[in-house]
Amino acid sequence: MRAMKMVVRRWTSLRGDRGMSTAEYAVGTIAAAAFAGLLFKIVTSSQVKTLLFHIIEKALKLAG
Repeated sequence: MRAMKMVVRRWTSLRGDRGMSTAEYAVGTIAAAAFAGLLFKIVTSSQVKTLLFHIIEKALKLAG
């Protein structure tokens, strides 16, 4: 029995803290969603749409 306790104690000390906890996953998910929303807002703005349109138009003219 004593040997079993020593093995369990040693195994748990070697295991360490790997990966994220549930709270860290939640914070990471919220941050990713906020970043995605910000990027969507930027890309769908009229200035960016106009800029992308001009870039694509110029590339098509150069291609022939």
